[in-house]
Amino acid sequence: MDEHDLGLADDLYDVIGLLRRRSGRLVGTPLPHLALSGAQLELARVVRRNPGITVAEAARVLGLAANTVSTLVGQLVTVDVLVRERDTSDRRVVRLELTATARAGLERWRDRRAASTAAALATLDAAEREHLAAALTTIARVAASLTDDAAVGAGAGVPAGRARD
Repeated sequence: MDEHDLGLADDLYDVIGLLRRRSGRLVGTPLPHLALSGAQLELARVVRRNPGITVAEAARVLGLAANTVSTLVGQLVTVDVLVRERDTSDRRVVRLELTATARAGLERWRDRRAASTAAALATLDAAEREHLAAALTTIARVAASLTDDAAVGAGAGVPAGRARD
């Protein structure tokens, strides 16, 4: 790994963060009456895209431990964002669904965010849009390769038991 790779990594996070912050300021939050954490919102989005997903499946999608997702599920059930439903064919399996109110809020938010981003994309020429579309595959590969095995110097200088970002 060279200095260029480190700079590219920083630039990638800077650009993704800028996109998320500007979009957030423009379209707001999906459920403004709730102060959802980033992790709670990500789980709600996963359930919106995958109705009936299990906790274990959601944990795999999010790259989190199942017990962490289970805690998030409990929090979202308490604030009426999620409901747990028993699988009809296997009563031991619990499936996650959004409440009707949460689904409507998330879909309105998604539509606002998609429309505002599509308007910005429309200012690009065809070649720029194709370049961006191709880059998404590469970014997804980078994200998929971010595993504990790929960590270099993870935890260096972080005392045991302390959280890392």
